[in-house]
Amino acid sequence: MIDVKIENGLAVVTLKHGKANALDIEFCEALAKCFEELRTSAARAVVVTGQGGIFSAGVDLIRANAGGADYMRKFLPVLNRSFESIFFHPKPLIAAINGHAIAGGAVLACCADRRIMARSGGRIGVTELLVGVPFPALAFEAVRFAVPARYSPGSMFSGATYEPDNALQRGWVDEVVDADALMPRALAAARQLAQLSPVAFAETKKQLRQEIRERLDRNGAASDQLATEIWTAPETLRNIGDYVARTLKKA
Repeated sequence: MIDVKIENGLAVVTLKHGKANALDIEFCEALAKCFEELRTSAARAVVVTGQGGIFSAGVDLIRANAGGADYMRKFLPVLNRSFESIFFHPKPLIAAINGHAIAGGAVLACCADRRIMARSGGRIGVTELLVGVPFPALAFEAVRFAVPARYSPGSMFSGATYEPDNALQRGWVDEVVDADALMPRALAAARQLAQLSPVAFAETKKQLRQEIRERLDRNGAASDQLATEIWTAPETLRNIGDYVARTLKKA
C-alpha cells in the first residue's frame, strides 16, 4: 500500500494502492501512520510520489458510492487525519508528481512544501464541485495555501484540471521536468532542504502554517460538520452515483 525507503537521510514514500492510489479508509489510515512515524525517523526530508501514470486520483468514489452515508461518516475524519499528518509534517516534504493528481490527490500534493511535476501527460486540479461535494476544512486550506489567490477560486469553482506547463503557470506546481528527471530532481530538492537546521526549518514551517492552524481551531469543526452533512445527504450521494456511472466506470 505504501513503500518507504530511507537512505542517506532522505525518505522516499511511494504510494502503491491499486491502479490509482484512490483514497479510502485503509489507505488514509496508512498515510497518517506513515507520516506520523516519519516524524521520529532518521529521515531529514521526505519525497512522496506515486507509481505509473498516477500520483493519486483522489477519493475512491466507487467505494464511497457503494458504502453510502455510513461509510462517508467513517471516512471523512480519517481523510482529514491523513491530510493533517502530511500538511503539518515538520520535515521538508517534496511531492514528486509522477502523473494525475486529481481532487484529493491534488490536495495531497498541495500539502507538500514543494511540488515538482513530470511532463508526461498527467493533470492536476480539484474536481470536488463537479461531483457536488464541498472541501473539508483542511483540504480547502491546503489548496488555498499552495495555489496563488488569483487562481485558486477559479480553479475550485470550475473543477478544471491542468496539464503540467499550465499548472506551473497557475501555481499548482513549482517546477516541471521530464519524466526521467523527476525523482533525481525531487531528491536534489529534498537534499537541499535537509541541509538546513531541522529545528529551525520545523519552526519556520510551523510559523508559515500557523494562521491555518488557528483558523482550523476556530472554525474547522463547524466546517467539517457541515461538509459531512452535505457529503452524506441523499442528493449528494445520488450525484456521486451519477458521476461514477458517467465517468469512472466508463473509464
